[in-house]
Amino acid sequence: MGKNRLEAFSDGVIAIIITIMVLEMKIPHGDSLTTLAPIAPVFLSYILSFVYVGIYWNNHHHMLHACTRVTGRILWANLHLLFWLSLFPFVTGWMGENHFAAAPSALYGGVLLAAAVAYWILQQAIIAAQGPDSPLQAAIGRDWKGKISPVVYLCGIVSTFLWPWVAQVLYVAGALMWLVPDRRIEKALHVDGT
Repeated sequence: MGKNRLEAFSDGVIAIIITIMVLEMKIPHGDSLTTLAPIAPVFLSYILSFVYVGIYWNNHHHMLHACTRVTGRILWANLHLLFWLSLFPFVTGWMGENHFAAAPSALYGGVLLAAAVAYWILQQAIIAAQGPDSPLQAAIGRDWKGKISPVVYLCGIVSTFLWPWVAQVLYVAGALMWLVPDRRIEKALHVDGT
């Protein structure tokens, strides 16, 4: 299988994930701005999740540029990542509907953590398929953001039960850390960003 087919499939799944998230937001009854107040937590959780899904889409795109061939291990690792991303609509809605309560926020962090681990597994599968001189390995270097992210999510999960607002700050900080697209791969491969 070519990497273009893998990327097209992944793009389609990610587009559906975003569509499901927005469709989960209920339209308030009433025509004043005050009717929006009760759905503010849902909207804020949607914004955070939209940013996270966008970050994964962007970095997935760059990572596949470094992929020279697709193996069965890469296919399964990619599906594993898409599985965790597909849970974003559920955990986003649950956290927002319950005004960032501890259990929904902890589960949200758990999905963030699992998606980060799944992304790392996909990255390692691509590196393994390319051998010891993998362009992806050279591009990611020490990958400090990839190592810090799971720690941030784990701290967020723990803090949901102690200081719920800290968890939300950590989840936002994790997104802000990745908001600027990871250009290491693009620079290493001299890819034009398409």
